[in-house]
Amino acid sequence: MLYFYPKDNTKGCTMEALEFTAAEDEFNAKGAVVLGVSPDSPESHVKFKEKHDLGITLLSDTEKEILTGYGVWQKKKMYGREYMGVIRSTYLIDPEGKIAHIWPKVKVAGHADAVMEKLRELQG
Repeated sequence: MLYFYPKDNTKGCTMEALEFTAAEDEFNAKGAVVLGVSPDSPESHVKFKEKHDLGITLLSDTEKEILTGYGVWQKKKMYGREYMGVIRSTYLIDPEGKIAHIWPKVKVAGHADAVMEKLRELQG
């Protein structure tokens, strides 16, 4: 499972990482690996993980190759200003490497539970 998030140590991204960390054992028991991806540096990820005691794996995509490939590096608008950024999204990938489900434009609260529910559904 890949989840894409905008920035380490921001409110929503921290909440999402904490929810996935809390559910990590259950995901692992289902054979799923949680991978978080952002454009932050590896050093930023280390500090983020240490500060919040995160157990999940965080991947750095400073060149935005993975983000662009999955279509989550897009133009955003805030307070009338346009900029490029990460659209918070999650991809559930099956054991054969095929995308089994996509959550575009994720709302953080309860998202880890929604992903787990879908995983249970797909596994029968």
